Order: sequence, then C-alpha cells, then structure tokens
Amino acid sequence: MRSTRIHSIVSITLMLTLVLPLAALAASPKQAVEVQVQKVITTLAEPAFKDQSRDAKIAKIRSIINEVFDYTELSRRTLGREWAKFNAAQQAEFIKLFGDLLEKTYADRLLAYSNEKVVFDKENMLNEGQAEVFSNVLTGDGKKIPLDYRLVLKEGKWRVYDVIIEGISMVKNYRDQFRDILAKDSPEQVLKMLREKVSKG
Repeated sequence: MRSTRIHSIVSITLMLTLVLPLAALAASPKQAVEVQVQKVITTLAEPAFKDQSRDAKIAKIRSIINEVFDYTELSRRTLGREWAKFNAAQQAEFIKLFGDLLEKTYADRLLAYSNEKVVFDKENMLNEGQAEVFSNVLTGDGKKIPLDYRLVLKEGKWRVYDVIIEGISMVKNYRDQFRDILAKDSPEQVLKMLREKVSKG
C-alpha cells in the first residue's frame, strides 16, 4: 500500500511538471541575467583570456552574451512600427548587422574591464512575460553606474532585449536614429548604412 502511494505521488509530480507553464519552470529574470554577467566578468579576469587575441576574446564573450540576448527581439523593438517595412530577408540581415554593430560599439569598452563590480538589485515584472532587472556597476573610484536590463520570456527562458545605461535605453536611442533615416529613405538604405559601419575597422 505504501509503495503504491509513493508511486502515485511520483506520477502526479511528473504530470504536474509536464503541464506547468514554462514561466514557472524558468529561472527568474534576475537569475538569468546575473549568471551570464558573472560568466563574462569571470572570463574577463582569467589570465589565459587576457593572453588571447582581440578576435578570440570577442568570440568568447559573444558566445556567453548570446546565451541571454535576443537579437531578434532587440531588432524588432528597435525598429518599432518600421519593422513591417522590411521584408523577411531584410529583417534577417538587419538582425545580423545590428548585432555586429553593437558588438563593435561596445567591444573595446568591455575588454577594458578593470575589476569593476556589478551588484544586482531587484527585479520588477512589467507585465506577463516581461521583466526589468536592476543593477549597478561599482567603479574603482567609488562611482555607482545604474545598469538595467529588460527581458522577455521566450520558450521558457528569459532573454534580454534592451539595456538601460544611466537611464538611457539602448533600444530607444537607436530607434530614434533609425526612425529619422526611414522617414526619408528605404530599408535598403538603412542596411547599406549598417553594412558600411560594420565593415569599417
């Protein structure tokens, strides 16, 4: 009888696990970001990492960041209503080029890391399937720089689609730039501009 009851409990537990919403099984937004940020910080501090070439360093950091960043969501939100003006092929190219541009823009700053600390604060649910995580970068001279992340829940995983540095949203900043260009030019002109920026050394 006892054995039957135990098996029943195990069976019920397994069934509940299978039918629970993915949101309930996912790591919290804060955990999702904090784990990947700590991975980056640990990697940047490794002596073996510092001896690698710049390209090798960027490739390593990119592999970690890609585990938590959603470049498709980032691109779609950055273009906003202008996203619909791009056909499927143009959207795919925009996602690739925009990701490459962000990497070029922030790579040197990231590789200049010098033992700053990142302290995570709270998380705030914006609505169902969306959240914001708050943190601060503590510099060697005692400054505290607010660095926040906005995330969306996709396929059971929290993915970053925006970074807010000292109150300035990366998505909004670039959205305003692209909106000005698209007010007078076509999506192809935007892609041409991005290709040129990415190709520059």
